[in-house]
Amino acid sequence: MKLEQAVCVEDMARLARQALPRIAYDFIDGGVEGEVGLARNRSEFDRYKLLPRYLVDVAGRPQTVTLFGREYTAPFGVSPMGLAGFFRKGADLMIARAAAKAGVPYIMSSASCDSIEAAVKEAPGTTWFQIYGTRNPDITMDLVRRARALDVPVLVMTIDTPVIGKRERNMRNGFRRPMKMTPDVILQGLSRPAWTLAYLREGGIPMMQNWQPYAAAGASADDVADLYGTETPAPGQTWEILEAVRAAWPGPLAVKGVLHPDDARRAQAIGADGLVVSNHGGRQLDSAPAPIEMLPAIVEATGGRMEILVDSGVRRGSDIGKLLCLGARAALVGRPAMFGAAAAGEPGVAHVFRILRQEIDLLMGQMGWPDLSAARPECLIDTRSPDQPMRRAATAPEPAPGHLKKVAMP
Repeated sequence: MKLEQAVCVEDMARLARQALPRIAYDFIDGGVEGEVGLARNRSEFDRYKLLPRYLVDVAGRPQTVTLFGREYTAPFGVSPMGLAGFFRKGADLMIARAAAKAGVPYIMSSASCDSIEAAVKEAPGTTWFQIYGTRNPDITMDLVRRARALDVPVLVMTIDTPVIGKRERNMRNGFRRPMKMTPDVILQGLSRPAWTLAYLREGGIPMMQNWQPYAAAGASADDVADLYGTETPAPGQTWEILEAVRAAWPGPLAVKGVLHPDDARRAQAIGADGLVVSNHGGRQLDSAPAPIEMLPAIVEATGGRMEILVDSGVRRGSDIGKLLCLGARAALVGRPAMFGAAAAGEPGVAHVFRILRQEIDLLMGQMGWPDLSAARPECLIDTRSPDQPMRRAATAPEPAPGHLKKVAMP
């Protein structure tokens, strides 16, 4: 399959699987333990059916959405993903550039290989920055300082990683620190010679440039990766670190990894401006609920006073539409963008964005949505509640009196 033949996100996943050795592809695609949470993230979208309305003027169908005071061209963005440079050198910047050209936000992970300084230089208006709490809080606060100096539009703090989940695919494949060249890993590399050649030509494990300033002078990429692994996760962190970040960060602040309504209220009380409802893409707690399950309760808990975004399991334009109906302002995709970068670099990411935009456009036309404000709870049927009366369907706009015509009956 060639890039132009990919018509959906799953096609992009196949292209990435063709390009990467198993150890790399499984790192992107895998979850934790039995991966039931990974499957749940997808299956829970099927809980809701979309109820269309017809004879509505949908000739325009703009997808614009305002997030944290800035306008973007589509109701989706890119979730933070670490180690992108392992899959393709410069992947972080490829995603940043593609997002800027598409007019959608890209959340750069503090665990990325390229630096936030480089990303903002190439894509200043659409690059957000994600951070973790670290064992040494001075590092966390310095990351905030750097984001402030760069005038990053939105700072995102992830809170759902007090410990690293049991990622069994990685364990089986030997994806751990330090990386060992076992016979199986070598055979995987030989099966994807183009990727392996590029990996070796670039010197092996890429530098985590956001973390390089906190390592000793002259530290190798391995040394910096070890430092990151020592400082994160930080199991001793509490809400105090979010309070400290809020005090130091003057701009919009979003908290990522929220699933419990009480945590949503707590973040709101501290002064967060938004939430990313997420279970870390099924990569932390296998028995956690899917974000779409918790979205209505979190929207209710925050009373419409926070920007709500959702990630984990989003693969289709219809997925994004369902999230909007349930109260999200936008969706975030992680793996799809990484599949695109791994398969074909920046053009691959841009192709993923085109696929999603086209699917949203078709959805809006079929649903009778002239714009995204028409995506409301009344457009959904919850198949888990068949005995409840169907919600009142969204009302089609009434035509102007001058447009009414009498039809002669035969």
